[in-house]
Amino acid sequence: MPEITGDSIKDRTFDAIVIGSGISGGWSAKELTERGLKTLLLERGRNVEHIKDYPTTNMMPYEFEHRGEMPLAIQKAAPVVSRCYAFREDAMHFFVKDNEHPYVQEKPFDWIRGYQVGGKSLLWARQTQRWSDYDFEGPARDGFAVDWPIRYKDIAPWYSHVEKFAGISGNRDGLKELPDGDFLPGYPLNAVEDYFREHVHQKYPGRHIVSARGAHLSRPQPIHFQQGRGQCQNRVLCQRGCPFGGYFSSNASTIPWAAKTGNLTLRPFSVVHSVIYDEKKGRATGVKVIDANTRKETEYYAKVIFVNASALNTNLILLNSVSGRFPNGLGNDNGLLGKYVAFHNYSATISAVYNGMKQYRTDGRNPVGGGYIPRFRNVFRQETDFLRGYAAGFSAHRSEIADHSGTGVALKEHLLNPSLGEWRVGSHMMGETIPKETNHVSLDKEKKDDWGIPQLKIAVVYDDNDEKMRQDYLDQMAEMFGSAGFTDIRPARADKAPGLDIHEMGGVRMGHDPKTSLLNKWHQLHACKNVFVTDGACMTSTSTQNPSLTYMAFSARAADYAFGELRKGDL
Repeated sequence: MPEITGDSIKDRTFDAIVIGSGISGGWSAKELTERGLKTLLLERGRNVEHIKDYPTTNMMPYEFEHRGEMPLAIQKAAPVVSRCYAFREDAMHFFVKDNEHPYVQEKPFDWIRGYQVGGKSLLWARQTQRWSDYDFEGPARDGFAVDWPIRYKDIAPWYSHVEKFAGISGNRDGLKELPDGDFLPGYPLNAVEDYFREHVHQKYPGRHIVSARGAHLSRPQPIHFQQGRGQCQNRVLCQRGCPFGGYFSSNASTIPWAAKTGNLTLRPFSVVHSVIYDEKKGRATGVKVIDANTRKETEYYAKVIFVNASALNTNLILLNSVSGRFPNGLGNDNGLLGKYVAFHNYSATISAVYNGMKQYRTDGRNPVGGGYIPRFRNVFRQETDFLRGYAAGFSAHRSEIADHSGTGVALKEHLLNPSLGEWRVGSHMMGETIPKETNHVSLDKEKKDDWGIPQLKIAVVYDDNDEKMRQDYLDQMAEMFGSAGFTDIRPARADKAPGLDIHEMGGVRMGHDPKTSLLNKWHQLHACKNVFVTDGACMTSTSTQNPSLTYMAFSARAADYAFGELRKGDL
């Protein structure tokens, strides 16, 4: 991979610059370099190379000092990140330290970040679902947020493009509200999951349970072997980094692919301060970077810039990119930059017991987690007193129970001959929140980070619509559980702040009108055409699907468009 060897302007000039090396940034870099563009990929964190930098990937449980648990001292020192489900002894090195990267919580918000090459693509839950027109048309139907400038037909071929390369497992389920994709074989549901699927299909027309779709190589194709990846081994240790490349990450897939073109320059430890805007030329000319270790400032230049720093950091960079033309942030003529931030509502779960099917047990591991219940509320018409809707996960398992009584031979016999426990079933909600102007991020006027950049101030909260949706989820799932013969049904509300869903979106939303949006249908800033945003910041609404697949497709589509515009001389 080429390196920056000199300090002249020529050595610091590229065809394209991509800010951020996570899921969207990796795809932007792959697509741009494949088209022959000399591309600089900037990452604020350290370098992480596939396999080489996965220190815990093959460790056994007994090799961890605390058997995977986090010591109380570390939890107290990292009160935000320690609330994340994946922050454990085997993966904590892929998370930021709270005290090293402070931010201002105007309202409680748990901002989970991973600053390294690959970003959170090493940590994501790998669930991948396409959006449908019902999702893209949501704001136009109910009038909240603004109309998306694209529809499913615009993005469908790009979904196929990224699915084939990344490797997405799933079944062709034939649902209008959850379009099928170009899938590898899906993972089967177990006996109780399949029983519940059939029960819901029979008793609740319009409601469905499908095998969850995920970015796992259930049956690798030649394109995956060309990437150096192998079949998923169903270890379910993905947060450690996969030595087989069995799940999709920037580290295992897009970044090495881009590097093979000879057109990629990767620069880690590069904290982006701002995008440079030239008022005479009327366009962005580069980015200002602060070396994470030496604090040295350097400017890099390019004809096109992709901002893929993750949703809230993308907002921060653009807000901090001020000039005479844009005193309130790059492209921010309408004052909406940083506003209409939304997220996913994961604040409720429900569990139960099933006493049937005792002839079956669970065997092995399902890397995609079991079943997925697509949104069934307010899809085709408004039918509730809340807007939009929710999807849900569903899984069942049967555990072994060991008898720890006795001593000596008796204890040994008990431990070697465990019995099977009851079937336990569970679900969690994935609700859509409504973008509101009051949910916003801004730059703190006084507090700065270690690199002299204003800290991000976050004011994002749940509202009454979220509460109504949460209660409906609990009511509907409890009814479906009961009708299926499940017992000991336990609904639960999670007492947590927004953010732990790790699906923050918006702030630089797409739209038709420059007066009400920041980006056009090609992800260009309305007021600065050579700057593109294709990560979560660009989202006009959130839908209920996990968003990463959509970011990938957006990035590939926008990179293809940017290349075409560069070739025509229009950027």
